[in-house]
Amino acid sequence: MLTTGEIFPSFELQAHDDTVVSSSNLEGSVYLLYFYPKADTPGCTKEACALRDAWSDLEDAEIRVFGVSYDTPRSNRSFAEKFSLPFLLLSDSDKALAKSVGADRFLIPVPKRISYLVGADGKILKAYPSVSPSSHAEDVLRDFESLNNP
Repeated sequence: MLTTGEIFPSFELQAHDDTVVSSSNLEGSVYLLYFYPKADTPGCTKEACALRDAWSDLEDAEIRVFGVSYDTPRSNRSFAEKFSLPFLLLSDSDKALAKSVGADRFLIPVPKRISYLVGADGKILKAYPSVSPSSHAEDVLRDFESLNNP
């Protein structure tokens, strides 16, 4: 797992809307990259919907949100449409990003449920080695607020 202050690795992943999201395109933006095991499963749905429900607060804080899984863009598109998710879901089908950030699991075909809040300078503001699907959005907003108002 990467830690606070480290530069987040470069990446380029296909989104569920057929665009490509890359770390270079996100320079200057604060973003949350959250890894989830599998689209449209109970815990992943709970986490995605909690982030969806906190969307206006995340937007007000200018935090961009991206979900990452090994699912295909098509599976992610179905998931996003089914639950009206306002953020992009990214496909890490070759597991390269997951491996570089500690989200890959040896012999288990889904990533760990971890997240990274990345600053506008590309450095990790907060690493989340263990995520509660129902409270993750609140945790991110609270942590971001405390980082900006120590």
